[in-house]
Amino acid sequence: MRTFKLQVQTTVDGYMAGPNGEMDWMTFPWTDDISAYIDALTEPVDCIVLGRHLAEGFIPTWAAQPEGETQESIDWMNNTPKVVISNSLTESPWDNAVVAGGDLAETVNKLKAQPGGDIITYGGGTLVSDLIAKGLLDELHLFVNPTAIGAGMPVFPAGAYQRLRLVTARPFDCGITALHFEPKLS
Repeated sequence: MRTFKLQVQTTVDGYMAGPNGEMDWMTFPWTDDISAYIDALTEPVDCIVLGRHLAEGFIPTWAAQPEGETQESIDWMNNTPKVVISNSLTESPWDNAVVAGGDLAETVNKLKAQPGGDIITYGGGTLVSDLIAKGLLDELHLFVNPTAIGAGMPVFPAGAYQRLRLVTARPFDCGITALHFEPKLS
């Protein structure tokens, strides 16, 4: 079985976006230590899963080769196959991406059963909430930014009671702390 990881930026009070999708609370620039950590996290990954809304910005942004990113990161993001979770798209408008709809648990379990390396998701918000609520993630990597915003899009959906086991907590020079959790099974 492949490992399915979540990597998400969050505020200290648990939001992945502001009330209107704002991301201005994120800490930049990153330091070399967090970049090395993320490189190690993504090294075994050979599939990226995205929600449709995030894919609409994410895939074209990386295809345009954003400033401030290394060519190695740009190539990895563009060359890694993507699965876009959507019930409204029937085919992918993007290179190197396929669309998967229908039952989320069935789709994820099929992906996890395929041969290959790890799978990672960066969101978006609805997808993250659904994956957490359905217990489909094997690892949660929360990159906690030293900012509280008081309201917004929560990482954990209301009513999603889930016990987690802390694997590691790692502070970085830029002020972000990575919390690596795994679901606690009984």
